[in-house]
Amino acid sequence: MLRTVSSSTIILAVMKPPCDKAVIRSRPAIAPCPPSSGPWILTAAILGTSMAFIDSTVVNVALPALQSSLGATVIDAQWVVESYALFLGALILVGGSVGDLLGRRRIFVAGVVVFAIASAWCGLAPNIDQLVIARAVQGVGAAFLVPGSLAIISASFDEAERGRAIGTWSGFTAITTALGPVLGGWLIQHVSWRWAFFINLPLAVAVIVISLVHVPESRSTAAKRVDWTGVVMATLGLGALVYGLIESPRLGWTHPLVYGSLITGSLCLLFFFFVEATVKAPMLPLELFKSRSFSGANLLTLFLYAATGIFFFLFPLDLIQVQGYSATAAGAAAVPFILLLFVLSRWSGGLVARYGPRLPLIVGPLVAAVGFVLFAVPAVGGSYWSTFFPGFLVLGLGMAFSVAPLTTVVMNAVDQDRAGTASGINNAVARIAGLLAIAVLGIVMVNSFSGHLDRSLARLPLPAEMMKDLKSNYVRLAALEIPAGLDPNTSSTIKAAVDQAFIHGFRLVMLICAALSIASAACSWLLIASKSSPLVINAKAQPQSART
Repeated sequence: MLRTVSSSTIILAVMKPPCDKAVIRSRPAIAPCPPSSGPWILTAAILGTSMAFIDSTVVNVALPALQSSLGATVIDAQWVVESYALFLGALILVGGSVGDLLGRRRIFVAGVVVFAIASAWCGLAPNIDQLVIARAVQGVGAAFLVPGSLAIISASFDEAERGRAIGTWSGFTAITTALGPVLGGWLIQHVSWRWAFFINLPLAVAVIVISLVHVPESRSTAAKRVDWTGVVMATLGLGALVYGLIESPRLGWTHPLVYGSLITGSLCLLFFFFVEATVKAPMLPLELFKSRSFSGANLLTLFLYAATGIFFFLFPLDLIQVQGYSATAAGAAAVPFILLLFVLSRWSGGLVARYGPRLPLIVGPLVAAVGFVLFAVPAVGGSYWSTFFPGFLVLGLGMAFSVAPLTTVVMNAVDQDRAGTASGINNAVARIAGLLAIAVLGIVMVNSFSGHLDRSLARLPLPAEMMKDLKSNYVRLAALEIPAGLDPNTSSTIKAAVDQAFIHGFRLVMLICAALSIASAACSWLLIASKSSPLVINAKAQPQSART
């Protein structure tokens, strides 16, 4: 009877990008800390990264509540997630470089301050438009906060202490990530969805105070410039592309804003790659992709994290709006998935030593594909243990197989001097994968839902005006309101049709997620070597300022 205690949740952020630990390991200790400061530095880094991770998971749990409160469509809900992911994905590659240049503690604290102010704005937002803008500002803060926290650990602990520091950071962030959605779900259910954002404020205050008192400042003497042209082109390109994709179900493909945005975004991204190929200190060094293993690892990341991204966006809507789970229950359901990743991470790292990275990266995504298929099976109703729990076990096992070997491939595919940049690129790919998946597969979900509901409602003797009103609100998906004044039998029939239409669309998307996972396995099979050798690049082509 897990419905009332713990059920299913979201976790795009629970699915932390695969190379966070690699970012820490790849940097030298520039400002080793005294023993007394070590625990405080770790506390600041853990609370800072946890704040960003928790926010993403709790926001996904809050989507049904804020959709109801603000009268938002599923397209509006997409923007609540996508505006944050857009700026985080576009700026995170330069977040570390700005810290190297201006001071890691300074940029980390600035990121926390921006994130906290934006969180308060999100909690106070009177309408969906302000919430989306505030979420975008949150993404900017997170883009400097997340790499800043990892860089501080790298700079503060020498090689002898870094392994223990990474273990502590990883363990506590896993715990906070698991507990965050449960606490957030309880607050959403018993207080308000706005507390999904307000809970960041006390954490931010603690991080700022600890950082200013205990964290030493550090910077890189080799850092010279930031690729701002690349930043602008990447942000404009991704932003315009995502705008056109998300708004297409509402405006139609022939609307000037839709096709104009798609064309503009494509041109900006093409110019972005031209800039990265010619600028002296690119945020995305294209020569790294000469390594087949590095290219294969990033293609795998793109497909696999696209699948998890859209899954954790749609799944809470299914749980809360269709299955009738409470926010607290929805906030706890993916805990088995998180625990599997945490418990099996060391074991999966051992698989690399025994079999090499290629085999686990074929098996892991294939197991994850089976997990997505299991999520396509349940209809409306049923016990958590027989419907969603098996899917989480299999999906968690598949991802546990994949994450540690993926990190190993990325780190070993290039020479050590470029490991930090390679890790940052892979992190950015993981985030952008979710960004694009929600935009593209959101279209699939809306169209599938609309088509199925059209066929169901056509069999009902509803007035033409009422049918028109229902059709105009299809973009609300399962939050679609049943017209007033109908007899109870007709109302329940329409509600059942809406639920079945959502399940139909959700199943289709889950099967696409399974296909994406299989594509990830194919990338491993075709591109990743059993024992990858590093791509060595001439030192003149290795600007230190490009490191993340």
